Amino acid sequence: MRKLLLALGLVLCLDTASYAAPCYGTRMPKKRDFFAGTETHYIFKRYLENGLGTLRSKQYLFLLSYGIYDWLSLDLKVGTGNIRQHPSGSDEVHYASNFAGGYGFRLKLYDQQDLKMVFGFQHISVHPESVDLGNVRNKAILDDWQVSFLVAHDFLGITPYLGTRWSRVDYIHRVGSTRKRRMSDLTKDIGLIFGFDIPVTKKTWLNLEGQFFDSEALAISTNCSF
Repeated sequence: MRKLLLALGLVLCLDTASYAAPCYGTRMPKKRDFFAGTETHYIFKRYLENGLGTLRSKQYLFLLSYGIYDWLSLDLKVGTGNIRQHPSGSDEVHYASNFAGGYGFRLKLYDQQDLKMVFGFQHISVHPESVDLGNVRNKAILDDWQVSFLVAHDFLGITPYLGTRWSRVDYIHRVGSTRKRRMSDLTKDIGLIFGFDIPVTKKTWLNLEGQFFDSEALAISTNCSF
């Protein structure tokens, strides 16, 4: 436990300088085993369709993965998150942090001679606080969907991986009784993923993962196996 707390402290120190997207990487729990961890996820910029502006979000999440089989894991997350939406030609609107949660799964396609291939699906939903603008109540929800394919190879005790993903972010905006769903720019829905699993102890590790092209985002997580 002391070593796990030390790793958590290291995450807080690195938090503002690490780049990632939450695909969990290629390390998966074996059948009936658990992984648990904490993750910080930033979306710095995501463009909305038809020039309707951009989105930003910061999320702090507790992670839990369960091995249904050695080759299939269920991934869950819960925590808090905010939304900052910048309409074209207007000031940015800040929706303060409230509930955020998500789910997904990973499927191990190949695992031989230190080479791994993993397919994944992940979804995050962020439900921040409402805000009053001009005496009108504004509510917002962010739905983040992604499908990923990752390839990893162990190297000197570290597991770097590279992959691609299809992703989409929906911005659900309610002004008074009017509700609209805005999708992210579909011309920017394919991204590149580059990350590392870095061991801290035999059962704990850091995951750093960067995302490019479809959005500007980052995440870092500390994980422990049980």
